[in-house]
Amino acid sequence: MQGQKAKKNMSGAVSITRVDHKVTVVNFDKLESIIKKKDNKLYVVNFWATWCRPCVMELPEFMEVNKIYQTNPHFKMILVSLDIANQVELVVQPFLAKNKIDVDTYLLDDNKRMNQWIPAVDKSWGGSIPATVFYRNGIKLDFKENKMQKSELVKLISKYL
Repeated sequence: MQGQKAKKNMSGAVSITRVDHKVTVVNFDKLESIIKKKDNKLYVVNFWATWCRPCVMELPEFMEVNKIYQTNPHFKMILVSLDIANQVELVVQPFLAKNKIDVDTYLLDDNKRMNQWIPAVDKSWGGSIPATVFYRNGIKLDFKENKMQKSELVKLISKYL
């Protein structure tokens, strides 16, 4: 359980808390191989940044929704930060810790090729964030640009699960 801390509560159940809030820096090719796996999981992939107010505003609701579905073996939520790579330890990891964000988080460090990967995510995407993409078995099911409401997120997850 590297990077995690196990703690027993009063009922004797063990809860796992991430203590490192690890962020993996990737290029788009690596990210694509992660989110387009053919493993019959619904991947909810949220593009965001710590400096984006609408992104920060929607993350608590995304985490609430993640708690509802996280035990479902056919569900996986992933955050993709568009912060600057050299800010991972100073900004992104502390932000995740402070906000108790406990989903797999990647930092997409591929700015030089953004004019290639943005339309590869969705042809209609102008590049603004937040943006959320839903994939299953390598196929994009839906794309939402702009802040999502919790009810809309739950509705889409229910539709595709």
